[in-house]
Amino acid sequence: MSNWPDHRILDLLGIELPILQAPMAGASGSPLAIAVAKAGGLGALPCAMLTGEQVRGEIAAFRSACPGAPLNLNFFCHQPPTPDIDRETRWKLALKPYYTEVGANFEAPTPVSNRAPFDEHSCRLVEQLRPEVVSFHFGLPEAALLQRVKAAGAKVLSSATTVEEALWLEAKGCDAIIAMGSEAGGHRGMFLSEDINSQIGTFALVPQVADAVGVPVIAAGGIADHRGLVAALALGASAVQIGTAYLFCPQAKVAAAHRRALDSAPASDTALTNLFTGRPARGINNRVMRELGPMSELAPRFPLAGGALMPLRAITDPQGNSDFSNLWAGQALRLGKAMPAEQLTREIAERALALVGR
Repeated sequence: MSNWPDHRILDLLGIELPILQAPMAGASGSPLAIAVAKAGGLGALPCAMLTGEQVRGEIAAFRSACPGAPLNLNFFCHQPPTPDIDRETRWKLALKPYYTEVGANFEAPTPVSNRAPFDEHSCRLVEQLRPEVVSFHFGLPEAALLQRVKAAGAKVLSSATTVEEALWLEAKGCDAIIAMGSEAGGHRGMFLSEDINSQIGTFALVPQVADAVGVPVIAAGGIADHRGLVAALALGASAVQIGTAYLFCPQAKVAAAHRRALDSAPASDTALTNLFTGRPARGINNRVMRELGPMSELAPRFPLAGGALMPLRAITDPQGNSDFSNLWAGQALRLGKAMPAEQLTREIAERALALVGR
C-alpha cells in the first residue's frame, strides 16, 4: 500500500501503514504489538508498569516474531508526587464504606500504587535495546535524557492535548506529535495544565496542531475504523494512533469484567475520571465513578490514588465485579470489532485507501 497522500510518518518511522497502536499500559504487550507490526503498522510496548527484565523479554519476543520491524517503547514522564498524608487519609476515609461492604481490612497499611517515570535506568535500557521509536506521555524527560534517547537512534514522539503543548513538544525536539483529542480512552497526555476544560475534541485539535507545527502530526482519539483514518488525513494528520479498537482483539490483555463492559456499554457512557490513579483518564462509568466522582478533589496525586482501591479490587475483581476497577475506553468503543489485530489493521488501511482513491 504505497498510495497514501502523506508519507511523512511512513518515512520517518519506517512503517508501511499510517497506523500506530496505542501503548495502553496494562492492556497491551508483545502479542498485540507483533500483530500490528505484521500488518505494517507500528507496534508499541508500554513500559511504565514493567521491570527492566520484563521490557527485555517483551522486546525479545517482538524481535523474534518481527525481525526488522520498527518498535515503539512508551514511557511516562510525570514527576513523582510529594507524599500528602492528610489527603491520602481523607481519600481512604471516603472509601471506608466500600471496605466495610466487601469485607476489606480498612486498618491494614495502604498498598502503594506506582508508575515508573522515565529515568536513568529507563534511558540505559533504551541505549542498550535501541528501539526505533520512543514515545512519551505527560510531556518529555529532562533534556539530557532526551538527547541520549535521540543519540541512541530513536525517533521521539509525545502526546499533546492542546496547541500550546504541541508547540512546546516541537521546541523541545519531538520528531512527531500525537494530537490527542478528548475522545481518547485512558490517561490524558496533558502536562502544561491540569484543567480538564482545556481538553478539546480530535476534529478541533488536529487541524490546529497541524497548522501550528512543522513536524508530522498523528491523530488520536475517537478513531477506530477506516472513516476515522480518512478524516484524520483530511484534517492534516499524517497518521493515526488507535487504542480502544484494539482492546476488542484477542491479542489484548483485557480482564473479563472489562471485556463485558466494552461489549455492552453505550458510547455515551464514558467519562474523564481521576479516581483510579489521580490523573484524568477516560473510562467506562462504573459504580465508584458514579457515586464519588468521576472527578474528585480527594483523590491523591498520580499515581497514588490507586493504592487505596487495591484492597477493594483484590476482593471484587476475582468475582468479575468491576465496581472499583478502571475500565479504560474511548468514545468510539461501539465501533470496535472482535477480530485479530493484524486483520483489523489491514482492513482499516485497505478501506481507507479505497476512500482516499475515489
